[in-house]
Amino acid sequence: MTNLFTELADKIKGKKLRLVFPEGDDSRVQGAAIRLKKDGLLTPILLGDQAAVEKTAADNHFDLSGIKLIDPLKFDEKQFNQLIDKLVTRRKGKTDPQTAAMWLQEVNYFGTMLVYTGKADAMVSGAVHPTGDTVRPALQIIKTAPGVSRISGAFIMQKNDERYLFADSAINIELDAQTMAEIAVQSAHTAKIFGIDPKVAMLSFSTKGSAKHALVDKVAQATKLAQEMAPDLADNIDGELQFDAAFVESVAKLKAPGSKVSGHANVFIFPSLEAGNIGYKIAQRLGGYEAIGPILQGLAAPVSDLSRGASQEDVYKVAIITAAQALKN
Repeated sequence: MTNLFTELADKIKGKKLRLVFPEGDDSRVQGAAIRLKKDGLLTPILLGDQAAVEKTAADNHFDLSGIKLIDPLKFDEKQFNQLIDKLVTRRKGKTDPQTAAMWLQEVNYFGTMLVYTGKADAMVSGAVHPTGDTVRPALQIIKTAPGVSRISGAFIMQKNDERYLFADSAINIELDAQTMAEIAVQSAHTAKIFGIDPKVAMLSFSTKGSAKHALVDKVAQATKLAQEMAPDLADNIDGELQFDAAFVESVAKLKAPGSKVSGHANVFIFPSLEAGNIGYKIAQRLGGYEAIGPILQGLAAPVSDLSRGASQEDVYKVAIITAAQALKN
């Protein structure tokens, strides 16, 4: 199988996608932005104090020629006021103009507004800021996609020619049936972006009623809801399934005969964050899979959150993933 990032790079190349990096004075971000522009993959926009951005570039012998830099504190007054007005309107009375102006002086809010107003196609942040500083503006301004009540976090798990998707492994601590169903549908669509023909397993400690418990009932109900939400995917969503029944064909024949998913699953929906987070880390550390993510699902426009320990290579890869999510199918 072709490397995931090679596939995605081929998809986004030449599409002139604009990706905003709020942490423009970070050397990892600058290095990734330079490489992304040089490779012709997207148009980077760096945010930050101009003097600080230029100092980082000078200290690292980076050439930022041709890369757009915006200092929110020196932004054109007329355009800044327009952003204030649009933010106040978007917040529907929850935020006054003074608060909106204060928010827009912060790079994550400013970057999020660039995405919301169509001046950028996507955003990547989190190399310096905690997750909340990236996700909060996205939820307040971009908000969730139609029909989605919560965002979720997925990981692509890749090793050699194997590729799977695990969710939710990053955001929601507890899931009810409705949310689990939404995540299943979101994950199926995410899987397609990353070259996976989705066969979605709704995971439990029970397979097809082998155990009786309210937690089992939740997964069975979530399966039914997901099938109703996405009738075109109904045959490719099944549960409740134990992991072995979902993944191992010989076990599937015994525990869930007749299922089009069992034994062939490649998208795994966990019933709680506890299970999902433990599951992806076991696959990563014991199974030797590369864990790519978290990929935020469910937002009306793509925003990605980096780890503060991210390398320049991580920033480069997350930017490619995020830009791919911005492509219009």
